[in-house]
Amino acid sequence: MYKDLLNTVETISNISVSEERKEVLQPLIDYIQNKVNTNQEIRLNFICTHNSRRSHLSQIWAQTMAFQFKIDKVFCYSGGTEATAMFPKVDETLVNQGFQIQKLSQENNPVYAVKLDENQAPIICFSKTYSDAFNPKNNFGAIMTCNNADVGCPMVFGAEARFPIKYNDPKAFDGTDLMSEKYAERSLEIASEMYFVFSQIK
Repeated sequence: MYKDLLNTVETISNISVSEERKEVLQPLIDYIQNKVNTNQEIRLNFICTHNSRRSHLSQIWAQTMAFQFKIDKVFCYSGGTEATAMFPKVDETLVNQGFQIQKLSQENNPVYAVKLDENQAPIICFSKTYSDAFNPKNNFGAIMTCNNADVGCPMVFGAEARFPIKYNDPKAFDGTDLMSEKYAERSLEIASEMYFVFSQIK
């Protein structure tokens, strides 16, 4: 793992997760543990309305923590109820926290390659619907990262299980003096919870 990212993970390891949030995360831990116990691939699709902020942060940090804790056969995806674009501040925030990111295309919905280690394949990120051909069609866990997606998707077709693990949208601070601070804060909050989830896997 890149040195700056390792330093961020060290910081994350000291962020405590509340008992209330641990209860929210436990069904996802149980799902992953069952897959590990039965030697199955673990596919996680993080879903938010626009697939622009929280779902990408969750996808990237979950994949990173699977690597950190050496949990094999974990494949993380993200999607929305509609496609927009990964918000540029997400890219900037993750680079500041130690990832190396390449922007592979320049259209309205760019494709990003997010690397956490020089020898690991990049995590490919772009905005898409959760049912996009890029994402798994079945045998996956659907993690709903926002209220709108949770309410707006009463059914996630192909999902084996559904986990409402919601985060406040940093978009509320766009264009304010607190924008950078709040995006970093939300990223670390998501990272600390994904750290906790994968740290529990035996």
